[in-house]
Amino acid sequence: MENNMNVSEYVAELEWLLRHVSAVIRKRGREILADFNITPPQLTALQVLQRNGNITIGELGEKMYLAYSTATDLIDRMERNELVQRIRDSNDRRVVRLQILPKGEILVDEVIARRKQYLAGILIEVNEEDRIHLVESLKRLDEIMKADVE
Repeated sequence: MENNMNVSEYVAELEWLLRHVSAVIRKRGREILADFNITPPQLTALQVLQRNGNITIGELGEKMYLAYSTATDLIDRMERNELVQRIRDSNDRRVVRLQILPKGEILVDEVIARRKQYLAGILIEVNEEDRIHLVESLKRLDEIMKADVE
């Protein structure tokens, strides 16, 4: 904390910086997505499916904080674009699960590679010690915030 900043000013500065950095990354991320003809919610859905395996539309909606009808519309578009498919659960035929298709996997990998390339170009301006400290600090903040929302 800067020597002449009080806690309130420090928190206000930190909050603004986090929002600003997040907004810039989001903006650049949307520009990258436009090159791949995919929307931010579609990318998020694909990433959720990659991380969680075959889940239901309801489970996807919960993880993305979407209404069931919104998640269904999202999956319909993604299915038409051959990014995901609906499959019947082998244990309970009434349950429909979502499976990411190879085209979806490749798309996520390519988008993330481009986003990492962008961020690497930015971080080259930050010395190694500061980069390590930044990652460790953000990890700790993430841990605290995860515990707060559970």
